[in-house]
Amino acid sequence: MDTAARHPDPAFPRFHPRPARGWINDPNGLSHVDGRYHVFFQYNPDSARHGAICWGHLSSPDLVHWDEEPVALRPQPGGPDALGCWSGVVTDDGGVPTAVYSGVDTVGGYSRVVLARADRTLRSWTQDGHVAAEVPPDPQVTAVRDPFLFSFQGRSFALQGAGLASGHAAVLLYSVDDLRRWRYEGIWFSTQDPLAARHLPAEIWECPQLVRVPDSSGAETWLLVASLWVAADQHDHPNGVGYLLGSLTANGNGLPVFTPASGGKADLGREFYAPQLLALPDRALLWGWSVEAEDREDRPGRSQSEIDDAGWAGILTFPRQLSVHGEVLAVEPAPELRAYRGGRLHHGAAGTLSLPGGAEARVAGGEGTLRLVLVSAGQRRTVFADTVAGGDELRIFLDASMVEVYRHGSVPTTLRAYPGPGEEWQLELPHGAAADVWELRHPGPPEAEGKPTA
Repeated sequence: MDTAARHPDPAFPRFHPRPARGWINDPNGLSHVDGRYHVFFQYNPDSARHGAICWGHLSSPDLVHWDEEPVALRPQPGGPDALGCWSGVVTDDGGVPTAVYSGVDTVGGYSRVVLARADRTLRSWTQDGHVAAEVPPDPQVTAVRDPFLFSFQGRSFALQGAGLASGHAAVLLYSVDDLRRWRYEGIWFSTQDPLAARHLPAEIWECPQLVRVPDSSGAETWLLVASLWVAADQHDHPNGVGYLLGSLTANGNGLPVFTPASGGKADLGREFYAPQLLALPDRALLWGWSVEAEDREDRPGRSQSEIDDAGWAGILTFPRQLSVHGEVLAVEPAPELRAYRGGRLHHGAAGTLSLPGGAEARVAGGEGTLRLVLVSAGQRRTVFADTVAGGDELRIFLDASMVEVYRHGSVPTTLRAYPGPGEEWQLELPHGAAADVWELRHPGPPEAEGKPTA
């Protein structure tokens, strides 16, 4: 995509692909089909505000070179998705790629599970309005959304996020022996569980997902991720995204039972929400949504009028690779991202470093506080600060207004910041720390590139 190269807004990302205009939010339908990655996302092509939600579509052979594809799904007047094609997944149904998503209709604004079919390129879609699951007839369930499919012991199941009349957040379980007709099995897991209440506090769990992740111990570890919605949220989600690690067993009816063992935050930044997981045979990947940040005294942001004038809102994170070490989730940038490294600007540097607006910095060692700041004449604003010690290693990515900070063996921090006229990025290193810095650049065509290494 060369959208960013000609975009007039200096805050528009150059290396995180997205359409030149319009609103985007949740990544959806993550797939790897016939050697190509597909990332769909909530999309309003006509406005920088949330509304008339479609599914946008990006595809890539290698997680580095991305193509913007035609809009995949659109609201159907009079259909079960008349008010929007909201979050969901893409699955293989007998060789047919099939979107399974929340359709919101005009009668009460209810969210039902809707199916749509595609060809093998995932570029041509047929929406016939088929509803696979209605709102469950359960008086305890007051909200439901965001279907996710998984397999366990040779059977297919689905989750949906929910809110309960009791005030607890929950996930609902469905048996999916036939994709076109789901069987509701009931409330599966909720914040009544003490670990869930601690690590996933919310009124509704949005975008719940359950996948197996590689565990260095060799254990069969399952990761449950949920985005933590509360009533005060207005596309600003201070509770963020939580995770639990645990095991799955079968009950007497062959239904899965999740037993959590540990948990935490999937990202430590305020501008991170609604991630989706892609479980592949040899690894698990994640993309998340980063909302535009409001302007505050302690950091640069954007007002709604500035967002409207810019004509775009929302960025998807870089792809992230997941693993488990010692019952802790570890999130690293996908190895393929090394292909973005251009010229090396610093090698083993110390002190305070100037960074361009598209850069990767790898910091190792040192004791004390690391800071990423925006500096101009007479003004200094801290965008990120954290304490490093001993063998810590951080990788920091800057892409216009997008900041991603990865701490080796832990979870990242996703932030948004908007350098003003005359402001420049500086990385302040603590005593004993050393940094390598590369300017990011777009690599040549896929056929000209060697396979990146981990």
